Amino acid sequence: MSRPQKTWTWLAALAASALIPTAPAQEPLKPFTAAYEVVYRGMNAGTTTLELTSEGPDRWRYVSKANARGIFRLVLSGEIRQTSQFTLTDGAPRPLRYVADDGTEDVKRDIRLDFDWKAGRVRGTAETKPVDLPLREGLQDGMSVQIALIRALLAGERPRRFFLIDKDEVKEFVYDPEGSLRLKTAVGELETLAYSSHRPTSDRVTRVWYAPSLGYTPVKAERRRGDKLEWTMQLKSLQR
Repeated sequence: MSRPQKTWTWLAALAASALIPTAPAQEPLKPFTAAYEVVYRGMNAGTTTLELTSEGPDRWRYVSKANARGIFRLVLSGEIRQTSQFTLTDGAPRPLRYVADDGTEDVKRDIRLDFDWKAGRVRGTAETKPVDLPLREGLQDGMSVQIALIRALLAGERPRRFFLIDKDEVKEFVYDPEGSLRLKTAVGELETLAYSSHRPTSDRVTRVWYAPSLGYTPVKAERRRGDKLEWTMQLKSLQR
């Protein structure tokens, strides 16, 4: 996978953190649609759209659709789509299936993972590589991990780490609170809570500003590698 494709897939996953419930954490989730503008190295790169829909009692589908704009369409001509199907167990997401499509006819970059909690295994393929790994309680996929974070914030918790499966590996991400800030957004001026996340051995840091009044919806995000800003993302619209 090329660097722009990896970046766009990461952006789609990050945007997928836009969970919108305004009720307490143990209340049912509410379907929503949210859109974000993406700026990559100073250029308007496109948009990411998110949709959360119910598939039955405590069963949900979370879809991220990323579309490039302008010169970025030369590299990313198709729609990058990620889908997570999950249930809620004690208020937290438990993934059932994760599918990633890079928007091309070539399936070599696609990912499909099935979570068999009864057998305690996650199986599938990731960019043609077979995946068969043991499950651990709390393990998330690249989409459901963001829902897990928002649910924790709604419950009044301050999460410090999550484990998620990335392609054919389980990775740890560390989260650090960075205080509050009032920001102007497309839906008004809001108080936000900033959180940064990174892998323990990486210098890439993702920072996200969450709005408590919107159920901790992310309204702004950025990623830096050292002192270099790689991309930013801001909420464009929100429908509930």
